[in-house]
Amino acid sequence: MNSDNNNINIGTNDIWRATSDSNADNIKSDNMNSDNMKSGPNRVAQRSLLKALGLTQSQIKRPHIGIVNSFSEAVPGHSHLQQIARAVKDGVLAAGGTPLEFNTIAVCDGIAMGHVGMHYSLPTRELIADSIECVVRAHAFDALVFIPNCDKTVPGMLMAAARLDLPCVFISGGPMLALLDAQSGQPLDLSTTFESVGAYKTGHIDASRLSYVQDNACPGCGSCSGMFTANSMNCLCEALGLALPGNGTIPAVHAARIRLAKEAGSCVMAVLAANLRPSAILTKEAFGNALAVDMALGCSTNSALHLLALAHEAGVSLSLHDINLASARVPNLCRLAPAGKHHMQDLDAAGGVFAIISRLIKAKLFNGEALSVAGCMLNTDCALDTNIAPDIDIAKTATMADVAAFHLSCLPHLLSQEKRNHALDKDNQAKEKQAANNQAANNQDVIASVYSPCSPSGGLAVLFGNLASDGAIVKRSAVLPKMLKHTGPARVFNGEDAAIAAIYAGQINPGDVVVIRYEGPVGGPGMREMLAPTAAIAGMGLDSSVALVTDGRFSGATRGAAIGHVSPEAACAGLIAYVNDGDTIIIDIDNNSIILDVDEEELMARKSAYSLPEPKAVGGYLQRYRQRVSSASKGAILDIKK
Repeated sequence: MNSDNNNINIGTNDIWRATSDSNADNIKSDNMNSDNMKSGPNRVAQRSLLKALGLTQSQIKRPHIGIVNSFSEAVPGHSHLQQIARAVKDGVLAAGGTPLEFNTIAVCDGIAMGHVGMHYSLPTRELIADSIECVVRAHAFDALVFIPNCDKTVPGMLMAAARLDLPCVFISGGPMLALLDAQSGQPLDLSTTFESVGAYKTGHIDASRLSYVQDNACPGCGSCSGMFTANSMNCLCEALGLALPGNGTIPAVHAARIRLAKEAGSCVMAVLAANLRPSAILTKEAFGNALAVDMALGCSTNSALHLLALAHEAGVSLSLHDINLASARVPNLCRLAPAGKHHMQDLDAAGGVFAIISRLIKAKLFNGEALSVAGCMLNTDCALDTNIAPDIDIAKTATMADVAAFHLSCLPHLLSQEKRNHALDKDNQAKEKQAANNQAANNQDVIASVYSPCSPSGGLAVLFGNLASDGAIVKRSAVLPKMLKHTGPARVFNGEDAAIAAIYAGQINPGDVVVIRYEGPVGGPGMREMLAPTAAIAGMGLDSSVALVTDGRFSGATRGAAIGHVSPEAACAGLIAYVNDGDTIIIDIDNNSIILDVDEEELMARKSAYSLPEPKAVGGYLQRYRQRVSSASKGAILDIKK
């Protein structure tokens, strides 16, 4: 049996090259990680087992592409991922590869919200990364296509990609649609359901209205329709350079999502041929780009947690201070739900993430020289059509700037608009503002101009002060202007459940600062998301007068002055553990400050007199997680040195 690696005939498809050679033919033998498992006389057993899968000899010889799926019938955002995986595999097969699908776990944060299940959501991020690492190393794949969609599957898969450093492409399942409410004419989404509970509790709506919202807010498959955590991370995959344009915005139920999945399958073969690996993509500049898009979009506060964890895996230095630097530099251009009325389908219609990237590049707020897997897609016949992409030099490795230019060239209504706007003299502020107004009208106000933004500061703000010496975070773009500065008395609760009970019982007054502690990574354990209390406050009409501070997390669907990730957390003797009812808390989001207004002598006395409560009794994985997890200020990564 001749298994000489040099004699492998991979295939002759020419789907991505202008020449007759396919990407498979252009893959060098030293890029074929799978040869370590399948080549040579000593690998007869492995080849026999591969044939037991039904693979032919030619399929075994070709590059083995791992299709990392997270399909689940228990998660609405993942219930359609078998279709996405089938399309990805079609793309891989067409480009000369051998796709091999395997699964990892997924949890729906919305379903896990408000009960013991939420303790497990964030910890699954590490399980997802670890499980993928195990399968990929054991099976010696050459490249990977990751299919995440909701919540922790995206950062978990990103962390695995950085750790494994194999050529890869991300293709998400896409966002859910937001349907218009027949009664109010406004779109419904997951936030509406949670806020309706608060409205019902206070008599603002009746049971029939509550039932209507329940039946219509989540109309089908996909990640929940606003700029919540899942969609934030799927959009940031584009900004980081690991996904094709449209990954974060094309709705789950659109045929364009299936076409994109096929393109992702073909693209991974081009990425493998180019030997373009995450280590070349996930640079300091790439994380700067991700933060720029994060600020422009107004992403979930959880994006900070996950970008810090991903940077750790990639060996890139990133801190909460970098987030504030980005926020000071990059304006907020979008007010997507929960910050505004628009949803992911609106952003997609306005040009998607790369429409924002294009504007940021022109304003010198995004490094257009960073690499993207999408650059490999420019080696296509359609990119050679000079009528479509006249300004793109595809003779070089394509950069983010090239991809953005090509993306806009495929959207002529946006391209002509961009050319008109940027042809104006940028020193003439009056003209810029007029162009911005015209542009906003054309795009239904979904994406504002860099020169006339929704806010001059980015969508996130990290706060520091004695109450959060290592930092806390808030989604500034979802805070009412009057709540950007707030001073009020603390209402302290040791856990989410007690806080929700008090909110529903009408015990929270305008002006209060609700403090929920012992919900951090260690204290939770698991750092629960708390959409229920913030939604209840909003549903009761208190979001214009009540702030909420916690060492836990908030959902991306949260709106209002909700300040999370307070570090150090209460369970680690952070100052939040020593706050008493009635203490004055001073919040100044514009100046990145959060202060407990209690003199130092009193605080020292409290620390001497107060003993931290015993940790919550947990077993199994949560017990192991609590022993290893680090601070939210470090991304809540697992610290193997602990």
